[in-house]
Formats: sequence, structure tokens, C-alpha cells
Amino acid sequence: MNSIPAAVQIIRQAFPGISQAEANELVAIGEVKPYAPGVILCKENAIEETFFIILEGEVTVTKIINADEKRALKHLGEGDFFGEMGLIHNAPRAATVETISPVRVLEIHKTAFDRLLQKTSSMSLAMVREVSRRLSENDEMAIEDLRLKAGELASAYQRLAQEELARREFLTTIAHELRTPLTTARGFLEMLRFHELDTIQRDEILSTVARNVEQIVTLVNDILFLQEVELLEPEMHPVDVRELIVGAVKSLTSEAQKAETHIQLEAVSGIPQVMGHARSLQRAFLQLLDNAIKYSSAGSEVVISIESRSDTVRVSIADHGVGIPEHIRPYIFDRYFHLEEVGDDLYGGLGLGLAITKQVVEQHNGRIEVESQEGKGSVFTVVLPELRGEPVEF
Repeated sequence: MNSIPAAVQIIRQAFPGISQAEANELVAIGEVKPYAPGVILCKENAIEETFFIILEGEVTVTKIINADEKRALKHLGEGDFFGEMGLIHNAPRAATVETISPVRVLEIHKTAFDRLLQKTSSMSLAMVREVSRRLSENDEMAIEDLRLKAGELASAYQRLAQEELARREFLTTIAHELRTPLTTARGFLEMLRFHELDTIQRDEILSTVARNVEQIVTLVNDILFLQEVELLEPEMHPVDVRELIVGAVKSLTSEAQKAETHIQLEAVSGIPQVMGHARSLQRAFLQLLDNAIKYSSAGSEVVISIESRSDTVRVSIADHGVGIPEHIRPYIFDRYFHLEEVGDDLYGGLGLGLAITKQVVEQHNGRIEVESQEGKGSVFTVVLPELRGEPVEF
């Protein structure tokens, strides 16, 4: 298509009310120019005096928000125009316009445009009417952008408030979790110091003190481990996941027996290895298994399955316990969040276990999936990329 007739037709579409002759005059005072993709035609905050009408192609309009965030406002195509404020007064450009495809534009400079408007009032009226309409659209777009920004700020404030509340609850919880075993241990040590006790009594007291000290050590280790996972990049090696799971089961067998819970391990042969940090991964699996035992009903079963699927190793830990209420499911991996009670059952803890697990799994380029039904149990599945190579035979 010849550039001049096409430009005239597009101008008449862009500015209804302009006659054929007036459109011809606009084209005559302007210059049709081609541009490649990635060329900036208007620069935000620059003072420029060129008006652009798009004859072919597409451009994007962007604006800097809050000094450092570049936000795309809209795309413009054939028949759209921009830079009109440069014809009206010497105001800086309100946004940046950049080509995103090969384009052709009609460029009209302010000086030539002013001379043409002085010759014909009908052209002035038609162009002012259309420019005013576009400015009104831009105002609505700016209002919507401000509305979105206000929503984002409100969400950010809510997140900060939630984090601050979680921090305060954490400090309260950790103070309680430390104070209780410390007070108990101190009380029993006082009995050892000031009372004559027989061997059986003394052994019982020492066992109680040791148990409370172990509780304190576990708590402190959880906090330190979480910090370590966040700050240090672990050294990765080929890891046998099944071996880690077997170790976790052995470590928690006595806990399962106390809870009257049976652990069943199901694993197919030939499970591939994963690239990982054995100690961190085992800590994550221990936490999931400990949770499954903790929230299981007495006499129920915890089933652990390991399988290879779609270049991943999947470890699922399923319990038949209290389940997770739907309204708190989105928060279970948040630091310091924990399920305190279900019905008449109370549960202790700081809410660090699942946060640690998620951090470790993501550090291994994996993910953790959760399925749960309140009153019927939960299934936590860790998905890790398998290590390419020969599978491990059992």
C-alpha cells in the first residue's frame, strides 16, 4: 500500500470530522518514518515537540512508578496517536513509548502543526475533540492505576502487620516453650540439692531434668537450623532418599510407639538418587514424619511411599489424623504458625518445622504438596528432581 494514501485514510479514521483535504495537508506537513522494534519514540520526562500517528505496527506505553518500577500502561496500534501534549505546550512527556514491532509513523512537528491550525478552524475543532477524548481515557487509566497501587499498598501493609503479629506471637511462644522446661528442670534440681532421696527417686528426677533439657536443645537447634538454611548454601552430593527415610523411621519409632501409631514404609525398587544435602533433607523428612505421628489418631497408621515419576523422586507421608482445617491451610508453611488445638486436643510447638521443611525442599529445587481433609488426615508429598544416572537397587 502506498504510504501517502494509507496515511490519509488512517488520519481520517483517527480524527473523525477531518476532511480529505485537511488529512492531505496533515500528511504534507509531516514525515512518514519507519522504525525497527526496540526504538524509543518518546521518553518520559523529556520535553519534545513531535506528534506521532501510527500508520503500521505496534508500540508499548510505559511509566516509571515509585522511582524504580517500570509499569506497562497499554499498547497502541494502527490509527492511534501519541505525543499530542507536545503540540499543546512545552510539558515533559508523561510516559515512554517504545516500538515492539516494525512500525511506520507519521511525525508532525509543533511549528508546522501550529501554522496549519491557523489556516482551518474545522481541523482544530476535530483534533481538539479527539485529543480531549483520549486525554479523558488516559485520566481514567491513571485513576485505575492509582486504585491498583492503593490495593497493592494495602496488601503490603496487611502482610507487614501479619508478619509483626507472627513475630510477637513467636516471642511469646518461645518464651513459654523455654520457660516451662527450664522451670521444671530447676525445680527438680532443687529437690536433688535439698532433699535426701533414694536411688529410684534420684533417677526419676535426673530423667525428668534430662528430658526437659533435651526439649530446650531441640528448640534452640530448630531456630539455629532455620537460620543456617537461609544463610548458607549447602554442599550437594548424590543422596539415597530411601536411606534417609529409613533413618527417619528408626529415629521416630519410639515416638510412634508412644502415640500408638504404626509406621508403614512402601517403596518400589530402583529409586534414583537426588542431588542434595543429606543432613538437611533428613531433617525435613523427620519433621514431616514427626508431624504425621503427632497429629495421628491413636491406633492409626502413617504410610510412607517413595516412587520415581516424570524425572522426579516423590516421597509421600500420609496420616489418618485430625487433618488441616481449610481456612488455615494457606498458612501452614509460614514461620511460627502452628495448629494449637483441634477439638479437645492441644498441640505444642513453635511453628518452625514446616517452615524448615519448605525452605529445605525449595533449596533442593523441589516442591512440597499438601492434601488434607479435616477429621480424616493429611498427605504431604515432597517432589525432588532425580539425579540422572544409574538407579539405586535394593
